[in-house]
Amino acid sequence: MLVQFGFHNFSDYGNAVTLRDDEVPVFWACGVTTQAAILQAKPEFAMTHAPGHMFVSDLKDEDLSI
Repeated sequence: MLVQFGFHNFSDYGNAVTLRDDEVPVFWACGVTTQAAILQAKPEFAMTHAPGHMFVSDLKDEDLSI
């Protein structure tokens, strides 16, 4: 099931967790999710953050658009 979402090597995303039969895995859209999407999409330009180094600003999205 998770391969269809692009997750092939889970060791890249931290420690494994054990799922019970009645549980459904969900993924929080954190920086790792963004980085995985950028690596797949290969856009000409992208901004994200390094793990543990979130970028915080008072700039508005529309002021940063290209």
